Amino acid sequence: MRPRLLFALLAAGLLLGGCSEVKPWEKGYIARPEMAFDPDPLEAGFKRHIYDSKEAASGGYGVGGGGCGCN
Repeated sequence: MRPRLLFALLAAGLLLGGCSEVKPWEKGYIARPEMAFDPDPLEAGFKRHIYDSKEAASGGYGVGGGGCGCN
């Protein structure tokens, strides 16, 4: 039982070791446009509209939509 506990603690330590804060000199890399979740807001809005139309979801992103996409 002891080796399993030691292995679990070691694995948890390795996984949590990668979670560190962003250093001030690294913030320039994160601020680049290609690092954004939606680098192109126009394309993101178009994809949300398609998603809402296909899923017949209404109100998912603030607008009501129908299943046909003709709103």
